[in-house]
Amino acid sequence: MSDLKQLFQAVLDGDADVARETVEALIAAGTKPEAILGQALIPAMDEVGARFERQEFYVPEMLVSARAMQSGLAILRPLLAASGIKASAKAAIGTVQGDLHDIGKNLVIMMLEGAGLEVIDLGVDVPPQRFAEAVRNGAQLVGISALLTTTMAKIPDVIEALEDSGVRPSVKVIVGGAPLNQAFADKIGADGYAPDASQAASLAKRLLSLK
Repeated sequence: MSDLKQLFQAVLDGDADVARETVEALIAAGTKPEAILGQALIPAMDEVGARFERQEFYVPEMLVSARAMQSGLAILRPLLAASGIKASAKAAIGTVQGDLHDIGKNLVIMMLEGAGLEVIDLGVDVPPQRFAEAVRNGAQLVGISALLTTTMAKIPDVIEALEDSGVRPSVKVIVGGAPLNQAFADKIGADGYAPDASQAASLAKRLLSLK
């Protein structure tokens, strides 16, 4: 098995130690960071997402695979930056103001990074203007999470802040969380809704016209 295939399998297996060691071995052997990302890490996370959608993987498996991917990406990130390789797009993800839940948000972030995006984690309890500021700083995608019916009512405030700041035409907005659905996303003028982290990554790539 080649090291790239071994790395792919390590991510599928959720083996962070093997993933990290294999990335280190590939770098030492002279493999370009962008090749490691594009030929092993991103395809592995695509496969993780596909298995999740086929119900062959569930949230725990997705989480350990994402963490394995992160262990390799942590080594690659400074090398990619030093070589001038930019992420395919920039996203900003946060839990809406008044909501302190972050597990779903964190999984979405890992899946988006696994898809090759640069992701800014805005955290939890994020006021609307912070989302608008992230767009002014270059985010092409905003992800808004809410886990409570009481806080999902705050999501339209984020859309309004983007409009008031004049940045709404330049950003795609996706929403997600337990009480949300496609009808809600349509009603508030979001660009898309994803019921889980895997579909959030697929949706983001589709909206940003990424492969």
